[in-house]
Amino acid sequence: MTAAQPVLAVLHPGSMGAAVAACAVSTGVEVVWCPSGRSAATVRRAEQAGLGPVAKLDELLERAEVVLSLCPPAAAEDVARDVAERGFAGVFVEGNAISPARAQRIADLVGRSAQAVVDGAVVGSPPTGGKRTKLFLSGPSAATTRVAALFAGTAVSTPVLGEEIGQASALKVSYTAYQKASRVLAALAYGVAQHHGVDQALLEVAGGRQGSYLAETGYIAKTAARAWRWAPELEEAADTLRAAGLPDEVMRAVSNTLRHWTDAKDDQGISVEDALEMLRGSSR
Repeated sequence: MTAAQPVLAVLHPGSMGAAVAACAVSTGVEVVWCPSGRSAATVRRAEQAGLGPVAKLDELLERAEVVLSLCPPAAAEDVARDVAERGFAGVFVEGNAISPARAQRIADLVGRSAQAVVDGAVVGSPPTGGKRTKLFLSGPSAATTRVAALFAGTAVSTPVLGEEIGQASALKVSYTAYQKASRVLAALAYGVAQHHGVDQALLEVAGGRQGSYLAETGYIAKTAARAWRWAPELEEAADTLRAAGLPDEVMRAVSNTLRHWTDAKDDQGISVEDALEMLRGSSR
């Protein structure tokens, strides 16, 4: 690691966080994390990604010059509060799928002691197995430049959207609003067609339209397994719609539908039939 590369701390590395952190590790950056209170699965991911364990959060924040928060949206402010209460003085990257308003609240909170706060948004699959992802950034230019340097030449590209907190979050929730909600609508449409015995006809119709989720039923099972993460993201999207003076009912309804798949959390073996039966069962 060169002297110019800061120590990066990643908070709560899930499948995305660990994969993103591994990209920084591959450049020679020292990446650390705190395993206290985390699950055995998270510990394994962090070890495989090459993250160095630090026993206590206080020590982690003392060592780190840049902190990247990647956690479920509902926990974002609690995580930021933990960081703020310890007077973290480096660059804090709020990388979660949250509304611009929440991103600003976090920036105001952590910014009391931090050198700078950067708004971040991860778009894409975890950068493993040849896949690439984007970590969009917005905030003070010196800070975004510093964060981007951590991932230079890796599968994580770091486009900078501007210097305003909330720009990256706005992009994320805008994309989330379509990408995730459309998969839920496709699942419901397929379920109705299947019930009436016209599912194959529906697939033929949808197959004539380029890039339609409706023609790719495999997404139904994948969506069910990810629903526990996606439902809170769509609540953030709904909050953002309301703040922009737009109706939020559809997004909240899709979020509620996703919650019917909560028991399928990270179940990679769930079938399309299993996923549809969970929806049917919840409506009885």
